[in-house]
Amino acid sequence: MKKIITIAREFGAGGRSVGKEVAKQLDISFYDRDIILKTAEESNLITADEVRVWDEKVPKDAGVAQSLFNFYSRPLSDKIWEAQVEAIRHLADKESCVLVGRNADYILREFDHVFRVFIYAGKEWRVSHMSDRFPEMTRSELEAKTTAVDKARKAYCEKYTGQKYGNASNFDLAINTEKLGFDKAVELILSAAEKV
Repeated sequence: MKKIITIAREFGAGGRSVGKEVAKQLDISFYDRDIILKTAEESNLITADEVRVWDEKVPKDAGVAQSLFNFYSRPLSDKIWEAQVEAIRHLADKESCVLVGRNADYILREFDHVFRVFIYAGKEWRVSHMSDRFPEMTRSELEAKTTAVDKARKAYCEKYTGQKYGNASNFDLAINTEKLGFDKAVELILSAAEKV
């Protein structure tokens, strides 16, 4: 039977790293932002550069974004959302996999073989953790980036799903990587996912 694990995460909490390891140990595919990059490019609706600019963000002012509207009068962010929904549902129908981000937990809400995980940690810990990944950034720059990415993900989630970002009732398991670490997070997901 297929097994789909979705991992939503706070920026810097290690959701991507945990997801990659879970996929590796289960010997299943791993997908993150590349899902929509690939779908968008194959569909010729948008370029990879456009996706990178708008990925998991909501335009600050839709009025200013008029130039981004296509001939169907849909904003570019809506096109990305639709491409992402199509790709994620296709993957979930086709194979077992781990999907990180992209609101996959919401997109696959009707699927019964999905295990939904949320990875989080305290902001100070996340900033410290990200300093290894972005050594060229100062601590204050990392703090600002963490705040900005979290804010963008929350707005994106609320706009496209109508749900509150990180709400425990939307997930089967929530893991604090600051307290438990990555190895224990992987172990907990693998153990709990056996029941899916």
